[in-house]
Amino acid sequence: MKRITLILVSSILFFFTANAQTDNLFKAIQGQDSIMFNITFNTCDLGPLEELVSENFEFYHDKGGITMGKRAFINSLKNGLCAHPERYQSRRELVKGSMEVYPLAKDGVIYGAIQSGRHRFYETNKGQPERFASIARFTHLWLLEAGKWRFARGLSFDHQTTDAPDKEANTFENEEGIKQWLAQNHIPALGVGIIREGKLKEINVYGEIKKGETAPYNALFNVASLTKPVVAILTLRLVSAGKWKLDEPLANYWIDPDLKNDPRHAQLTTRHVLSHQTGFPNWRRNHPTQKLAFNSDPGTAYGYSGEGLEYLRKALEKKFKKSLDQLAKEWVLEPIGMKDTHFYWDGSFDESRFAVGYNTQGIPYNINKTTTPNAADDLVTTIEDYGKFLVSVLNNEGLSKAVAEEMVKHQVKTKENKYFGLGWEMYELANGDYALSHGGADEGVKTLVFIFPKTREGLLIFTNADDGYKAYDLLVKSYLKDKGKQIIDIEMGKK
Repeated sequence: MKRITLILVSSILFFFTANAQTDNLFKAIQGQDSIMFNITFNTCDLGPLEELVSENFEFYHDKGGITMGKRAFINSLKNGLCAHPERYQSRRELVKGSMEVYPLAKDGVIYGAIQSGRHRFYETNKGQPERFASIARFTHLWLLEAGKWRFARGLSFDHQTTDAPDKEANTFENEEGIKQWLAQNHIPALGVGIIREGKLKEINVYGEIKKGETAPYNALFNVASLTKPVVAILTLRLVSAGKWKLDEPLANYWIDPDLKNDPRHAQLTTRHVLSHQTGFPNWRRNHPTQKLAFNSDPGTAYGYSGEGLEYLRKALEKKFKKSLDQLAKEWVLEPIGMKDTHFYWDGSFDESRFAVGYNTQGIPYNINKTTTPNAADDLVTTIEDYGKFLVSVLNNEGLSKAVAEEMVKHQVKTKENKYFGLGWEMYELANGDYALSHGGADEGVKTLVFIFPKTREGLLIFTNADDGYKAYDLLVKSYLKDKGKQIIDIEMGKK
């Protein structure tokens, strides 16, 4: 037993040590990159290159050929791009979130690092405004020589000079541009998360959570209807575990008093709820009677409904004799590591991090501090936590193969090339690709997420304003490229 415990402790220590080393390596290479470009290349102060570049340096450029040796490299800059800085200057900008660093080690000791990413180049001629020159990919080899990180090999390739980035679509890759855009569009705070290769690679939060208070990295947002996918996954995990059934009548556990005299309540199932085919209005207050009633028979037509999710909540709570938030913690939040996600204001989180909602005139709404969990609305979470959730969905964590397949089946068509699966809207894209998506909208809340199971990519957008939807088109174009264009075309009825 002692041996097992010792092995376990050693494994845990190794895990945390390895992660710490990786984080420190990234920061070290990030610092060297900043010296290389921000201090030297962008200013033509070539002095630091004497220490930064390895004597046996090699540089391969897909347009400029091969440069061998440190001295030849420095001279190429001195006599080329930096020959007349008073008349011409070049500036390199690292594409935000693109940099990755991988360690090189022997016998557990790191001796080098591979750095890769994308960068843009801009040119300024005397008397002319700065203009875009090219965008390219790069791979750099850094080696530890006499205890110092030195640039040993450089590859710059895939230069695109005719495909200049769309100024509007790439507003969000320039922090100053982001601030100006947010101010112009009356959006105080914006959170963006990027998933690539099945991992949450980038988290950016911009603006202010309330007047005069900068939005922190871990800002808390009300995400409105993005609550629904979390409840959907909770339910599908219960189905996968054999503790709940997709097609069992919910009446076995709950019958709403408003429906007790309508025999159609016996037809309602979880499948109807998660595919929005309950026949309910969005909310009972939307019905002329102000009571819960059927607009159509269950399973016969699509009709987005928060009432459906609430009906499911009451059935789940009746069967399991636990509140929704207790079930969610047990089956979703804790297994995924979502420590900053809350179904209601229970005093357990730092309210100073909350992004207050604003109307179109820039006036803040009163905060609705809910005191009970709602299956359809008002989840409070962060970009990081919800990003973890989306990654778990991409990995089908906690879902059986059969249930995962049901989740992405076309349960009901909502428009051309757009469907509802179980808990998710689905966009059918070119070449057999598809996207799972969901949005949220309340007073002072506009949120939207996409994940692409085949390419393992994703995008999260959180805003705290009625005008937050204005960011959707630009961000979708900027980050999702052709996939984003296809989605927009489907929404506009062009596909």
